[in-house]
Amino acid sequence: MSESPVPVPFVHLRVHTEMSVSDGIVRIPDLVARVAELGQPAVAISDLSNLFGLIRFYTKARSKGVKPIAGCDVWITNEADRDQPHRMLLLVRSHAGYLNLCELLTQAYLTNQHRGRAELRREWLQERAEGLIALSGGRHGDVGACLAAGNRAAAEASARHWAQVFPGAYYVELQRGGMEGDEAYVRGAVAVAQATGLPVVATHPVQFLDRSEFRAHEARVCIAEGELLANPRRVRRFSEEQYLMSSDEMAERFADIPSALANTVEIARRCNLTLELGKPRLPDFPTPDGMPLSDYLIQLSEEGLATRMEQLFKDPAEREANREAYYARLHLECNTIINMGFPGYFLIVADFINWAKNNGVPVGPAGVRAQARWWRSAWASRIWIRSAMTCCSSAS
Repeated sequence: MSESPVPVPFVHLRVHTEMSVSDGIVRIPDLVARVAELGQPAVAISDLSNLFGLIRFYTKARSKGVKPIAGCDVWITNEADRDQPHRMLLLVRSHAGYLNLCELLTQAYLTNQHRGRAELRREWLQERAEGLIALSGGRHGDVGACLAAGNRAAAEASARHWAQVFPGAYYVELQRGGMEGDEAYVRGAVAVAQATGLPVVATHPVQFLDRSEFRAHEARVCIAEGELLANPRRVRRFSEEQYLMSSDEMAERFADIPSALANTVEIARRCNLTLELGKPRLPDFPTPDGMPLSDYLIQLSEEGLATRMEQLFKDPAEREANREAYYARLHLECNTIINMGFPGYFLIVADFINWAKNNGVPVGPAGVRAQARWWRSAWASRIWIRSAMTCCSSAS
């Protein structure tokens, strides 16, 4: 009896979910279910300039026995033409890489937006490449752009540059996504990889799960771009082939370059991000000379209480008579906050309130439950911080 053929291992590393907003309609639960059904061991989501879907994807994938790979399809500023940025696919290899990717995206949104795109600058990647694997971006990367311009020497120079930025972690990306010009690009990209000694990897630009969803995806693209679906002159940037293919379909497409398939599994093996979920994560609030958060909370609270008591009790004798009771209550509240592990939270909130008060922004508790919480914590813990106490002065 003949044995059934063993499927060729393959891992999808380029998937745009609905979190990409403008060009993806893949729902994360459906993606994980389909990958599990296809018997693929892992999958990456690589939404455009964001990690919005990462936590949901991480938990869903792990619950189904699929290895989640965090990634992002990023814009790289093209200084020669800001209207023609390049693309690169960054995959998270470790926790350090996750933090670096978060920092890169934050910096892009805060300091380097162009026409609504948050773009990374090349020099940033030189500083934050640790823990990341970079794929060249296919035809939309700088290597692909140089090949399209007929400048193979520049393509090789770009590839060598990124190989130095990501030592041992840069791959020339090959795609056969059903678009005109794909084959010419693959031939050129393979030649660049051979000339530079770099590995190649096969990716498929997944925008939807099933071929039948192509028209729905096009409708979403038109909404994002303000276009008409029926416009015959509309630029078509996607094809019906950009659905989630099986391993066998991908093996058929890249039968002539088996190493490109094998490297998808190798990259999946190298990407090992573990997230600890379900626990509060607060920023490290800066304190003078590294003072513990709990001590700083008490110090600021006592300073605030002293100021407030001068306002409440104009008579020094009356103030002194009430001092012990007020400070006892203050320390009770502070210790409760500290024992619950929330001193940093209160300091952060006070910082927000201070900034708002000092900059003329109205601020106060929202809702009855918030009002009760704020009266107690803001008054009793005395997080005056020069202004926060004014929001509940009626508590006196």
